[in-house]
Amino acid sequence: MLTISIQAGGQSLRMGRDKALVHMAGKPLIEHVLEQIEGLGDEILITTNDPEAFAYLGIRLESDPIPGAGSLAGLHTALKAAHNSHTLVLACDMPFVSRPLLDFMVELAPQTDIIVPLRDGYFEPMHAIYSQMCLAPIEAALREGNTRVISFYDHVQVRIIDETELARYDPRGMSFFNVNTLEDLAHAEDYLRELSDTKGK
Repeated sequence: MLTISIQAGGQSLRMGRDKALVHMAGKPLIEHVLEQIEGLGDEILITTNDPEAFAYLGIRLESDPIPGAGSLAGLHTALKAAHNSHTLVLACDMPFVSRPLLDFMVELAPQTDIIVPLRDGYFEPMHAIYSQMCLAPIEAALREGNTRVISFYDHVQVRIIDETELARYDPRGMSFFNVNTLEDLAHAEDYLRELSDTKGK
């Protein structure tokens, strides 16, 4: 089965507050992400350095042993805590992740160590699935002081989700829209209203 880890350990410097808990359309961003993954895996956890803020969700919480060490440390925390062979890692600030795209990625999980989208020439490592085989190379990277999330990719098998596949499973292209600023939040709420208007017709 599958573990799903929501990464909520970022400092949210541009937002000025914890963006996972910033309200969009009446509820925190992280709750929008949780709605999109409902029923997808059999284990859900949140990696955070502020567990009290997320206790109300009733979801298992894991803290990074080295606060401030970045997303690679958060990924390490998630994989160490996971009870399954593969873990879907999602950032807390991507409220429009596509369920068809996630389902497609989960189907591919048994075949490789990483399933990761490549968009405009860049990986999306916080919208990816990682196997337990990634733990050792992640630990090696951290020991070397390398905190780039993709620093260990050359040491494992990687299945790229290319732009053709992204267009097929996420035709609106909104999976990777992340809310970093108040302007982003306004755009997100406009998009939600657009979706609501479309459904109402």
